[in-house]
Amino acid sequence: MCATCGCSGKARLRLVPSGHDHDHAPGHAHHHGSEHDHGDDRTVVLQQKVLARNDELAGRNREWLRERGVVAVNLMSSPGAGKTTLLERTARELAGRLALSVIEGDQETALDADRISSAGCQVVQVNTGVGCHLDAVMVADALHALDPRPGSVVVIENVGNLVCPALFDLGEAARIVLASVTEGADKPAKYPHMFSRADVVLVSKTDLLPYVDFDVRRHAADVRQLSPGARMLQLSAVTGDGMQAWYDWLQLSLPG
Repeated sequence: MCATCGCSGKARLRLVPSGHDHDHAPGHAHHHGSEHDHGDDRTVVLQQKVLARNDELAGRNREWLRERGVVAVNLMSSPGAGKTTLLERTARELAGRLALSVIEGDQETALDADRISSAGCQVVQVNTGVGCHLDAVMVADALHALDPRPGSVVVIENVGNLVCPALFDLGEAARIVLASVTEGADKPAKYPHMFSRADVVLVSKTDLLPYVDFDVRRHAADVRQLSPGARMLQLSAVTGDGMQAWYDWLQLSLPG
């Protein structure tokens, strides 16, 4: 079992370029350790070693991206918040204006990668098996397969989870948390570590605000308390409301 989050050490990485129906050879296994007693001090030590090793590899990813003039952002949310829908519309509307590619993280299938590819965007699918997050090794393999062009943006769509992805630096330049109005306004309070490390918080599915109980002011206040410097944007990937502010942020994230 993973000493940091509890996901199985038997998970494996598959790089599945969209449009192919066969599996490539497995990449690096998602081995973080063995089963342990959570009350044992050795667990804490192992957690520290796992994260320290990941941070080292994330630093290498960051340097690899910097040398190529590529900006990577880590997009995180709970399952079903609308990450893929956001990226589909983004890819279509920024075509010819911004060089964009995607690393798609899911436990299984290439369904989301196929959606991104159909929107005209270069994409690599990373399947984590029972793993609940991407890590720096998986992203390194995906970046080499993706080979993003200089001056481009890579969006890493992390596995849907508001807990474990927050722990793992991937080498990204910014962390984006997508919070849909259908989830309720209490998510920053319930998952403070995720929101406290956010550079941008996107409130999605705003077209549904008239139909759900979502306290916009409470959500914004909780985010501001956890991450005072975070940029907060509201948008709907269905109607297009608020999308231009998201596009402006993406374009401004590029160096120079």
